[in-house]
Amino acid sequence: MKSAVETLNPTRVRLSIEVPFEELKDSLDAAYKKINQQVTVKGFRKGKIPARVIDQRFGRGAVLEEAVNDALPKFYTEAVNEADLDVLGQPEVDITELKDGDTLNFTAEVDIRPALEIPDFSGIEVEVDAVEVTDEDVDKSVEQLRERFAATSPVERAAEDGDVVTIDLEAKVDGEVLEDGIASGVSYTIGSGELLDGIDDAVKGLEAGAEATFTSELKGGSAAGKEAEVTVKVTQVAARELPELDDEFAQLASEFDTLDELKADSRKRLENMKQYDQATQAQERVLEKLLELVEVPVPEKLLEDEINTRKHNLEHHQLGQMGLDLEKYLEIQGKTAEEFDAETKEAAVKGIKTQFVLDALVKREKLNVNQEELTEHLMRRAASSGMSPDQFAQAVVEGGQVPLLVGEVARGKALAVVVEAATVKDTNGEVIDLDDEDEVEEAAEVAAEATEADATEADTEKTEG
Repeated sequence: MKSAVETLNPTRVRLSIEVPFEELKDSLDAAYKKINQQVTVKGFRKGKIPARVIDQRFGRGAVLEEAVNDALPKFYTEAVNEADLDVLGQPEVDITELKDGDTLNFTAEVDIRPALEIPDFSGIEVEVDAVEVTDEDVDKSVEQLRERFAATSPVERAAEDGDVVTIDLEAKVDGEVLEDGIASGVSYTIGSGELLDGIDDAVKGLEAGAEATFTSELKGGSAAGKEAEVTVKVTQVAARELPELDDEFAQLASEFDTLDELKADSRKRLENMKQYDQATQAQERVLEKLLELVEVPVPEKLLEDEINTRKHNLEHHQLGQMGLDLEKYLEIQGKTAEEFDAETKEAAVKGIKTQFVLDALVKREKLNVNQEELTEHLMRRAASSGMSPDQFAQAVVEGGQVPLLVGEVARGKALAVVVEAATVKDTNGEVIDLDDEDEVEEAAEVAAEATEADATEADTEKTEG
């Protein structure tokens, strides 16, 4: 086999491949064997039909077609390996010449990962929010904990803000009660905003046994997005009683003996959260600066596939779970279809560029991923997906996405290298030393994942070729 590579542009090549006919022997044998198992000829046992009889009965062309279909992937892969190409996606193959007993010539056009020059990034400077925890932040955190330990008791009065009411609901659209529009014994905290728009105004002032009707747009169910006439009946009003903020509350709600100790712990937790947020912000801003330094050509077909993948995931997964379609989503967001398309394309371009640049850094810095790092990443991804680590690991293995996760970890490590070399200052002008290596890499993974191509099988196929 002979092959030659023609560069069409920085992200696409054409392979021209010549295969001597003798190198098709294995594929021809396999073709005859396959046809033998599929057809019957009187006078011959199944699987024992001579090749000349198959040629006479079914045509040599059918055999050649089967043999070429079998051989093309093998010779294409050999040509890719010989040229040391990092291909993306599937090739467009064109058979230019097929002479029985002589030669097979074909071309294969395919996208490739562009060669990138990563410049010196040590001069990158970014600014991030300062880590500041106020007394008000601490009080708010303790108050949220206090809310969790609130008790309720029925009262014989009209419902007020903050009360917990037990209600029955009935929704009608165009005068007809919806099959899924009836609910009984629903517990609702007035002012929480957890149910329908307008329900707070409807139930406030009602006592047990009273009802009201209001109009609201349904958020889910069979009539999601439609205006409905909703009747709400209050069956019970209960007042919430918050525990006193004292040492006894601290002992009830935590492992601490005093309220001061609880508040000190809350302050420390808030500081840790803000430090993590600060680290993540640093990664994101350093990444943006890095992308500005590198010229990254984006393959058109890869970009088109990525845009389609993002749209599909939004429409058929995220919006579907919320009972919305794309048109309604755009209406809620106040965006036109053109604005949505432009934003999707921009995000897809940034995701692809991020992956290319960080992968180039992984290769240049010779960064490896060990089992412990992969396991930690898997645990984090499992937690964010709502699956158990075992379930998530099984799904990853069955979906062939282990290389995808390895790539995510490696890219996080690459970004951490850039962050370490950059200067990060907070809004107070203080230089930030992100010295927790594990935290930096974890935050870097989060930042990289936020802009990379979606973690789907389609994406795996594109990037792994």
